[in-house]
Amino acid sequence: MASAAEPGAAAPHVRVAVIGSGFGGLGAGVRLRRAGITDFVILERAASVGGTWRDNDYPGCACDVPSHLYSFSFAPNPEWPRSFSGQPHIRAYLERVADTFGLRPHLRFHAEVTAARWDARTARWHLATTAGDWTADAVVSATGPLSDPRIPDIKGLDTFPGRIFHSSRWDHDYDLDGKRLAVVGTGASAIQIIPAVQPRVKRLTVFQRTPAWVLPRADREISAAEKWLHARMPPSGALRRALLFAVRELQVDAFVNRPRLLGAVQAMAERHLRRAVADPELRARLTPDYRIGCKRILLSNTYYPALAAPTTDVVASGLAEVRGSTLVAADGTETEADAVVFGTGFHVTDMPIADRVTGAAGRTLAEEWDGTMEALRGTTVHGFPNLFFVIGPNTGLGNSSMILMIESQLNYIVDALTRIDALGVAAIDARPEAQRRWNDEVQRRMRSTVWATGGCTSWYLDANGRNTTVWPGTTGRFRRETRRVDLAEYDLVPRPAARRPVPAGAAASTASPAGPAGAGPAAPTAEESAP
Repeated sequence: MASAAEPGAAAPHVRVAVIGSGFGGLGAGVRLRRAGITDFVILERAASVGGTWRDNDYPGCACDVPSHLYSFSFAPNPEWPRSFSGQPHIRAYLERVADTFGLRPHLRFHAEVTAARWDARTARWHLATTAGDWTADAVVSATGPLSDPRIPDIKGLDTFPGRIFHSSRWDHDYDLDGKRLAVVGTGASAIQIIPAVQPRVKRLTVFQRTPAWVLPRADREISAAEKWLHARMPPSGALRRALLFAVRELQVDAFVNRPRLLGAVQAMAERHLRRAVADPELRARLTPDYRIGCKRILLSNTYYPALAAPTTDVVASGLAEVRGSTLVAADGTETEADAVVFGTGFHVTDMPIADRVTGAAGRTLAEEWDGTMEALRGTTVHGFPNLFFVIGPNTGLGNSSMILMIESQLNYIVDALTRIDALGVAAIDARPEAQRRWNDEVQRRMRSTVWATGGCTSWYLDANGRNTTVWPGTTGRFRRETRRVDLAEYDLVPRPAARRPVPAGAAASTASPAGPAGAGPAAPTAEESAP
């Protein structure tokens, strides 16, 4: 495969350029190869694959989705060590996927995409990277929503004399032992970091702007007998995955249509808190004032005991100001610290890649969205032909495995690329009315969900108060909605004359840019239909 262009040289061309090598990017590579599309490159800004599971290597990092559901349907792993696997095992799994499915020749490391521009004249994407330029017929953006850390703008933060780092950029060279550590945030990363570091530090201060609902984590070691069974009898692993899938699909109705049914789950969380925290005043600070499920439900058996430890202080307020080594909360509480860890999330509703992608009208994706993301079926955007998102707007989940959503979108993308070839066109472009109709329906269904009625403000909401993150339905429904590309939802972009194939025996004629409307790939494989 070609390498990126040297300065002054013509940029190499590929059929598909994939941005990112996490679950989405590697999955895209596997599905492209299985569809017979081998002319592609995977552009990765880091030095190895793994995405968020490469970047997030903080103490205690693990997945809150069961291991056998948090893997590709086409690459089951009978060797998962625990029911909820840790970061090192998930990252190792992704490395094996890259090796097993022959993706190494397609990978280009240290190749951060700094700009992507649609050229209407050539009907191609032009990509600038830190390792050279490329052109591509199609771009698959698999950068993921949890890739770019967000650190709040806090007055005086630049005056802090100690160490500051984000949970996803952990400073492993810094020795926490005996230090005064402040953790800002109480989300999914923080509840894993806090119990992991609390025994090591001299004093731990947790700045909690909003408490989270926490349920027990039913984690255990997977026995040698289970591993043997899944390795020797693969249907047993598939059955385990199917049962995990079914349980989570049944939970969706409570999140989406009948949030009152979550009352029993909330009672479980309240019991979990009472059993772990004896101090009534601390319990009050740790009790949310919104319905469970409105914000992400967290799983931990060690978080509450770490907060109740005598060396831990919980400040029920966000960090507002820094005065040298003194941290000042919004409620006026002051504390001294040697280091600050921000567990404050990521740029989810304002994904940075949107500032780097320029469409057919000469406007960036960020300008087109104007603060509110939207896409047709979470995958394509009007005015950006042949740009496909993996984990795009409104494809996130609150209770199940994102790998299920990723595989659905990959099916859709491969179907689109196959249709484009069959039709003899250069690209497809989402029609604005189709995109609007899809997103109006998504937002209509969002109104009854716990994310809209639960009484909280979460990172699911953008600056305009719109939930552009979560999918308001089952993963099965999303799979059905993305089973096939509906050409009625797209405009066809014809190939430029210079790129149109000339039929044999008709050198003077020009091939038609469009084929039969019914052209498309064969029926889905069992792999594509599986949960």
